Amino acid sequence: MATPLTADQLVAALRAEGCIVDEVRDWRHHNRNAKGAWGPVHGVVIHHTATGPGTDVVSVIYDGSSSLPGPLATGCITKDGVVHLTANGRANHAGGGDGDVLQAVIDESYGDYPPPTHEHEGSAGAVDGNARFYGWECENAGNGTDPWPRVQYIAIVRATAALCRAHGWSSKSAIGHLEWSDWKPDPRGFDMKDFRRDLAACLALPAGRWEGDDPMPQYVNLGIAEPYTLQPGVWDSIEFTAEWTDETGDHATGGSVFARGPARFTGTVSLAVDGLPVGAVVQARMSEYDGDQLALDHPIHEIHGTDGGSFAVVPLTKRLTAGRGMRIRLLNQASEPVTVTSAVLTALVWKEG
Repeated sequence: MATPLTADQLVAALRAEGCIVDEVRDWRHHNRNAKGAWGPVHGVVIHHTATGPGTDVVSVIYDGSSSLPGPLATGCITKDGVVHLTANGRANHAGGGDGDVLQAVIDESYGDYPPPTHEHEGSAGAVDGNARFYGWECENAGNGTDPWPRVQYIAIVRATAALCRAHGWSSKSAIGHLEWSDWKPDPRGFDMKDFRRDLAACLALPAGRWEGDDPMPQYVNLGIAEPYTLQPGVWDSIEFTAEWTDETGDHATGGSVFARGPARFTGTVSLAVDGLPVGAVVQARMSEYDGDQLALDHPIHEIHGTDGGSFAVVPLTKRLTAGRGMRIRLLNQASEPVTVTSAVLTALVWKEG
């Protein structure tokens, strides 16, 4: 049992959990509180929208329809993983449900699943779920037959964790609509037992740390086919003209971009330079590009001139947002040109979204 979160508390909890939050119109004052109780709250109900392609699903959840006025949930979680807040208070999402299920959620006392539900909206023993549960409507076409993008599923887990963490609830305070009302099928496409397992894993970590089970990384191994001259005084991108492995497909032939967002990567680039005077420096850095435009530079690493050739292994570890490409740039601070004789990049890339 808990007092519902305020609008500010809800936004803060979601952002602390790593959610991307969109505050829709006048959501802070948008609710069905005039039609019934709101609170005390006991948990979160997960739904799928069953909306068709091209639907402005967020507006549907905010406005509702002539037969079911909005808001239809606390928020709508779209396929891109954004949590669109549509209500601050009571919403038309859960309807009537089973009192035994509600008690099992309050007690957090069940096994893999709550007890079977035998009630629904309008039945004699139905309990008002709109007063007792937050609700997430999760975008999915048809009757839950759409795939669930990983970025969306992670957002659903994180958004639910935000509410559970704020109230001190365990993963057993989250149920599917089909576990609340005996005539509802949602959410379809993932099992609530598995969802609660992931939710428990998220809650076991500090807020914002859970990433889900990482997919297998993809391997990238690039280099230069021939030595090239690096002129002094100008930042110059390494053109990777040798491509041994490019599982992500992010490296265009002979191009300088080795990873494109949304993605995470870790690896190294090994560099060898000839003709760099003792004490002189070639600087190396990762640089993010938006198309052909430089968007962000990362910290500098230095290659120092020695009596023989000069060598360095530069670490590559970052996260790239959608639309960004990562390059490696070099700056020759000597007064004369030097020769880059070798540049070998090896990286593991986790694609996101």
